[in-house]
Amino acid sequence: MKEIQQLIEISQFYGRDSRFVIAGGGNTSYKNAEKIWVKASGSSLATITEDGFAVLDRAKLNLMSDKVYSANAAEREEQVKNDLADATITKGKRPSVETSMHNVIDFAFVVHMHPTLVNGLMCANNAQADLQKLFGAKALYIEYTDPGYVLFKKVEDAIKAFRAEDGAEPAVIWLQNHGIFVAANSIEEVKVLYTKILSTLNDSLTSSETINKMFDEPRATCSCTEQILPSIRMILSADRLKTLKVRKNALVKHFYDTEEAQAKIAKPFTPDAIVYCKSNYIFLNDEEPEAVLAEAAKQIPAFTAKFGYQPKVILIKGIGLVAVGDNAAQCDIILDVFEDAMKIAYYAESFGGPHPMTQAQIDFIDNWEVENYRRSVAAGGAAGRAENKTIIVTGAAQGFGEGIARCLLQQGANIVVADMNETVGRATVERFNGLAKSNRAIFVKTNVSEIPSIENLVHETICNFGAIDCFVSNAGVLRAGGLDDMTPEDFEFVTKINYNAYFYCTKVVSKVMKLQTKYAPEYYADIIQVNSKSGLRGSKANFAYAGGKFGGIGLTQSFALELAPFRIKVNSICPGNFYEGPLWSDPVNGLFVQYLNAGKVPGAKTIEDVKEFYLAQVPMKKGCSPEDVTKGALYLMEQCGETGQALPITGGQVMLN
Repeated sequence: MKEIQQLIEISQFYGRDSRFVIAGGGNTSYKNAEKIWVKASGSSLATITEDGFAVLDRAKLNLMSDKVYSANAAEREEQVKNDLADATITKGKRPSVETSMHNVIDFAFVVHMHPTLVNGLMCANNAQADLQKLFGAKALYIEYTDPGYVLFKKVEDAIKAFRAEDGAEPAVIWLQNHGIFVAANSIEEVKVLYTKILSTLNDSLTSSETINKMFDEPRATCSCTEQILPSIRMILSADRLKTLKVRKNALVKHFYDTEEAQAKIAKPFTPDAIVYCKSNYIFLNDEEPEAVLAEAAKQIPAFTAKFGYQPKVILIKGIGLVAVGDNAAQCDIILDVFEDAMKIAYYAESFGGPHPMTQAQIDFIDNWEVENYRRSVAAGGAAGRAENKTIIVTGAAQGFGEGIARCLLQQGANIVVADMNETVGRATVERFNGLAKSNRAIFVKTNVSEIPSIENLVHETICNFGAIDCFVSNAGVLRAGGLDDMTPEDFEFVTKINYNAYFYCTKVVSKVMKLQTKYAPEYYADIIQVNSKSGLRGSKANFAYAGGKFGGIGLTQSFALELAPFRIKVNSICPGNFYEGPLWSDPVNGLFVQYLNAGKVPGAKTIEDVKEFYLAQVPMKKGCSPEDVTKGALYLMEQCGETGQALPITGGQVMLN
């Protein structure tokens, strides 16, 4: 059906534009004489298809206009919800609560959005006066009314009055503290109307060029972020692990700089803000890390006791806007929605200053079943044995490290791919995020042999996820060769990556983990070195690799003793051979090729001879896969009675004495 394809087109057109849609908000519809197609709750306009729309019987919807519902708000909204469900032809899809408004607007296409610029006017003190000054005295303005049936009736009455007075249908309806409805009989007309509206509003801003430039100006996050966020994350994680994410730009700085500016964003402007960010926030104005943490340790429990929920938004002077999410996906939504509130507050200065919702209006939204349903849809989930843990895996762009990171991602972890290979690493992360649920993966280019690079890795991890629950030191190299063949340069290279880098990483990461365990007495952090069976038994013509791995187990035991008082477990995993990975199978530099050329396997003529030789040494006749190692890593993370261990996963080829 051509019209439905046009509905999908315009929905995606605006849904992908952050000027119009934040966190999937807004709704769209098309109707003919018999039916209306309207966005179903939980659908995203940016990616919506025909399946994302609920189809309703307009004859049944029309009956709702004259029906008398209960005077009790909760009972009334339940009755309305049931009538909407009864009118829905596509069962199992919950139509937008604003369906009735879409139905009474006498145009084929209706596009309801919450554009930031529009709400800069609609959430301002002079909203009505400035609206009519900019768009004419007949601009249809609706004072804030609780969403649902009451708002529908108010809009319906206003439309009838407009028709009676003007003899026409209003194409634009402005809702105080809520957004705008734009309607037309073609999607091209809708686009023309929206373009004109935004252009007029932008031209009316005080110093619009300066404002828009400020919105686009990013600021580097402070290095003190990793001295603060890990501790705050653990203060918030008494019941379950939280994810934190920080954002800093010129706009955020404007609002964290002064308490006067903070007061202008202390209450929500729109129902969407309440759904995703709740209606109360914490502002921390100390700038020394110790003072910030002391204040956070007091404010967060007091906030939770007072309001009955933990803060979703914390604004920290010098650090930035911090989202507190049940998962990483939720953090992204919180940051986008609250930054949008900051923009609204800033725009509103051009229209008499910001006008937030009243407490009574906030309380209605906070307790409204419809919005609680939207919260549950937005919450998402990523059930797994590593759910909501943040795990760094070095050398994870490809090969064994990629396999371990992928398996941990599928167990619900947020993954940081730390690797030198930026091209492959970013492609790996893109693929990971296609597999993720509400968890996320990021890439950080990292040289594990340089401490400043590791410090940057930690900083980026904290800014994106707020903590490091487990550090998997997997990056490794191998240069095979006997005493006559091994050069000092190759020996030093292998040792620097396989041995020294493990020390460098542990030195940097353990500082953050100590902050985490300090504020959570039941919490344990993990450092896991991916070692090798060659760290348990010598390896002929491979002494550089084996020596570094033997030394790695010595480091593991020593680190474990030093960090045990801080509840940081340090263990090694000693895998057998991963024959399918590039370390072994690379046709140019793989171990099969190196061992064949080095004559390590007596009598071997081909790569297949080398493979058969090694497989014959494994009692279980199998190589070691990333899945096998991941199971070992999960075991080490879950238990809290073992540290300083070297766990062999070798198919019985090498066993502990």
